[in-house]
Amino acid sequence: MLADLLQNTLDGLAAGASYALVALGFTLIFGVLRRANLSFGAAIMLGCYAAAAVSQQRPGLGLVALAAITVLVSVLAGAYVERLCFAPHRRGSAVAAMVASFALWMHLEEIAVLLLPRHVVGFPPLYEGEPIVLAGLAIRVESLVALGTAGAICALLAGLLYRTRFGISVRAVIASPLAAEIAGIRTGRIFFLVFALASAIGGLAGFLVAATDAQITPMMGMWFTLKGLIAMMLGGLGSLPGAVMGALALGLIEAHSQWFLGPQLRDFLVYLLLFLLLAAAPKWMRTHSAS
Repeated sequence: MLADLLQNTLDGLAAGASYALVALGFTLIFGVLRRANLSFGAAIMLGCYAAAAVSQQRPGLGLVALAAITVLVSVLAGAYVERLCFAPHRRGSAVAAMVASFALWMHLEEIAVLLLPRHVVGFPPLYEGEPIVLAGLAIRVESLVALGTAGAICALLAGLLYRTRFGISVRAVIASPLAAEIAGIRTGRIFFLVFALASAIGGLAGFLVAATDAQITPMMGMWFTLKGLIAMMLGGLGSLPGAVMGALALGLIEAHSQWFLGPQLRDFLVYLLLFLLLAAAPKWMRTHSAS
């Protein structure tokens, strides 16, 4: 029983690491723009599909090149979304921007399906060997890579936000966009760069998930969107440390609930927990600054 508990905990942390990267992207966008980007997952999915299409044309292409393609296409898709959905509504209705991003979600998903029509498309695996076994516990190499990547991205984001001029500008825009503009900060440029940075982090998460599962499907866009949103909301809207903690908590909840309750009740329990948090503790779910 103890071994199962420890194994499920390791599996949950590994899943939570991938969720954390997606949640960080969501949180960066929400923390700066105060807008929810519903097409974020679709942009990541398009990056994965582009990498898979290139891999089919050039089977010998390395994983580093495929990761670069995934990130690049995700950034381009994110820039496309920002220009069409968020730049025109920067000072307007947040609901209008959110609805527009939902429309582009369908648009990007259709592009991906047209690119590779099959429902399930193979993706080059990150690692093909056996898991590492320590003290009777199996640890997948892919999971270690995901955990290490999530930790490194968090450290780099912290350094970027607190030790660079760009980070000072971002935090000034978060505090007051109007005051930042008066101080000479080009808020439109900051919004665009934050969107690109979030898309790059999301693209990296997409590559890790696709390479771990060794396949991609059109449902990936919805999967990324839901996991990222739930993790962000569990950790507190707009908080980068909260996004990471919420993602790890989500992974643990899913792993243990699947073991004790079965896969049918796993997602139900997650959504029920989110509903209870929103209903019973609205002040705890307040918007934080992206810090």
